[in-house]
Amino acid sequence: MEKERRVRAERARARKRREARERAVRLTMALVLCMAAAFAGAMLLRNHMANGAVEAGTAITLPTQVPQGGLTPAQAEYLAARATTAPTAEPDAETIWKLMLVNARYALPEGYAPTELTVLSNGQSVDKRMYPALQQMFDDARAQGVYPKVRSGYRTSEQQQELMDERIAGYVEEGYSAEEAAQKAAEYVAQPGHSEHETGLAVDINANTDRSTSDEVYSWLAEHAAEYGFILRYPEDKVEVTGIGYEPWHYRYVGTEAAQAIMSAGICLEEYLGVTD
Repeated sequence: MEKERRVRAERARARKRREARERAVRLTMALVLCMAAAFAGAMLLRNHMANGAVEAGTAITLPTQVPQGGLTPAQAEYLAARATTAPTAEPDAETIWKLMLVNARYALPEGYAPTELTVLSNGQSVDKRMYPALQQMFDDARAQGVYPKVRSGYRTSEQQQELMDERIAGYVEEGYSAEEAAQKAAEYVAQPGHSEHETGLAVDINANTDRSTSDEVYSWLAEHAAEYGFILRYPEDKVEVTGIGYEPWHYRYVGTEAAQAIMSAGICLEEYLGVTD
């Protein structure tokens, strides 16, 4: 009888966990629909404002996400102003793909995917164009007795959604309401279409704990990653700008010139691109 009671109790717990996950998924879908409706409303307002500005003979600048590898108008203007040899020149193609901004405000173009991926030895993958820099960084770290590993690289939007659903379900199981769980999950997991992992240019780097500690890896990366074109994407003192909690493991490839400028100035990508509002 005791065994049967334990079995029934375990089945009941499993059913509750399943129901919690299902509620979390339904809530996520509802939130996505609400966000889509809000975006549509914003677009209508933007069009209305733009039409009014044209009729009045004035110009307004409204940031919009542009096609694969592109920059927003605000980013392009900012980078052009930073150019030393040709102040009015457009950023070249070699610069543009490295500095694509993806965050809660700027989404990837619909259907975006990296042009070509390199699969790592552990099955993770990254944008082929940044792989040589990543490999060199890891080789040099290991030569200095520090052993990092890529825990997560490129993700599809479907994988990002699964990650969000799992995080929400976990918070629901901890006792948060579905709404609270969704809000809490959004502090650490980006909505599908708004994750840097979907660019193929971001990697979560952890320690190979058989040979290094997390502190050793994070300290080495903070000191040296910019030499290889990588930045700590979500610094502890930039949460209000990035909208994401501190993640000492999340690094983004932007190229050596931008990375060294960003890390030496103690700023984040949004600040470097002049898009912080």
